[in-house]
Amino acid sequence: MLKSLSIKSYALIESLKINFEQGFSVITGETGAGKSILLGAIGLLIGNRADSSSIREGAAKCVIEGTFDVTGYNLRPFFEENDMEYDDECIIRRELSSGGKSRAFVNDTPASLAQLKALGNRLIDIHSQHQNLLLNTESFQMEVLDTLAGNQRERTAYQEAFKTFCSAEQALRKAEEEREKNKADEDYLRFQLQQFDEAKLKEGEEEELESERNMLENAEDIKSSMYAAVSLLSNGENDLLSSLRTCVSTLDSLSKNYAKASEWSERMESSYIELKDIANEIESTSERISFDPERLAEVEERLNLIYTLQQKHHVMGTAELLAIEHDLRERLDAIDNSDSHIADLQKALERARKALSDAGGLLTASRKKTAQIAEKNIVERLKPLGMPNIRFKVEVMPRTTPDNTGMDAVSFLFSANKSTSLQDISDVASGGEISRVMLAIKAMTAASRGLPTIIFDEIDTGISGNIADRMGSIMQEMGSCDRQIISITHLPQIAARGATHYKVSKEETATGTVTSIRRLTPDERVYEIAAMISGATLTEAAIANARSLLSLQHPMPN
Repeated sequence: MLKSLSIKSYALIESLKINFEQGFSVITGETGAGKSILLGAIGLLIGNRADSSSIREGAAKCVIEGTFDVTGYNLRPFFEENDMEYDDECIIRRELSSGGKSRAFVNDTPASLAQLKALGNRLIDIHSQHQNLLLNTESFQMEVLDTLAGNQRERTAYQEAFKTFCSAEQALRKAEEEREKNKADEDYLRFQLQQFDEAKLKEGEEEELESERNMLENAEDIKSSMYAAVSLLSNGENDLLSSLRTCVSTLDSLSKNYAKASEWSERMESSYIELKDIANEIESTSERISFDPERLAEVEERLNLIYTLQQKHHVMGTAELLAIEHDLRERLDAIDNSDSHIADLQKALERARKALSDAGGLLTASRKKTAQIAEKNIVERLKPLGMPNIRFKVEVMPRTTPDNTGMDAVSFLFSANKSTSLQDISDVASGGEISRVMLAIKAMTAASRGLPTIIFDEIDTGISGNIADRMGSIMQEMGSCDRQIISITHLPQIAARGATHYKVSKEETATGTVTSIRRLTPDERVYEIAAMISGATLTEAAIANARSLLSLQHPMPN
């Protein structure tokens, strides 16, 4: 639950700190006093987006901090998953600078807005008037029913089955589309592959052929240069090998008198052997080189074939052509085996459809079972709220096409009168009736959701008299179940029900308009509720009425 709230430099709030209690509390104050500002600050703590314009004028930043008692709400796994330090007392802090930078911390650990929102959803439910519109949406009605059913395991199993089904369906559709496309192109693909089969390309072939062509085109020059090199090495009067042989002999003789010359002789002998081997290799290679116009024509023809294929397929190099050939074979193999592949995918889809149907059936059963209980519960809660002839039905019907929520379409049917038939609640319920239905739903789902704190923001709009008192009784009952219920209200009947009463007010100071909140004493409560009854001018009758309301809701001990 929310234990304390500290706000600095937010909107009209200069600085305040207020402690909150468990059970049912009420917040009152004149219109425009700043109750919505208070809610805005709490909203920032639970992940709402910030706006730098909400910083109090003249301030560099605003800081909002809330302390929560999270004992017994099984939040330790959340903190561990998000690498946050867990403690039974959780402190959430939000800072917003005038430059637009926003920072959030949970127990002094930096937190993202997504983390803050995920944690906030498990700490506080702020129910404002505009949320009444949610009652008209199928998604909200489905969420209410599933919350009451406690069918998280069934929903998770269904969603996994639905994901598998969608994947299987997509795989089959893609395979069928590819088969149709490939079959339309089959003749052309086979023609292209035939060209590759005839070409019999080899990896690195283009480079080898280009090298051979260069050699054939320059055979005479190459042969002449090789002959000259061999002559310098081993032919002629002063060839290099003869000189080296003489040098080796000279160094051998020298080594008899100078030992180091032996090492030089060995190195020179090694060079001699290497150069002789090179000369022999050049000479033998030279003998094999000759200008061969027929072979040159063959090489040119082969290269032209490769270049033509490259130009046709808009690629460079034999490697890319071989990759295209491989792709063509795979596509044609897919065409040849497409019927078998598609048959396998169809079987997989049928298995996924069966699993989806089974999971959906269990989810539907949980909803239908809970729908009957919910109908009875809501009717029992609404009859005392001025709806003696209320009829309410939770209709669970098969959905035309299953989606991620299940195989069901859920709708709330409503009638406040005996003479009118059950119709969709969005079509027939008035604003006041929707407020009461929403309160009944919140009362039912509070325990299922396990939320520590629920804040009602003027949910009593359009309500008065005895109905208001009974709505207050419901909130008072909700607050008695180890839960914190806070109601922002304009109605004295509800205000009198609170175990704790806070008042929001604003005043003009030297620094501007300032909003504040404080806890009222028992005597102050009497005058505040009297003012809610009679307006600005307090009367003895209003004060007596206020005392009577408070004594009825909170009788003094004898």
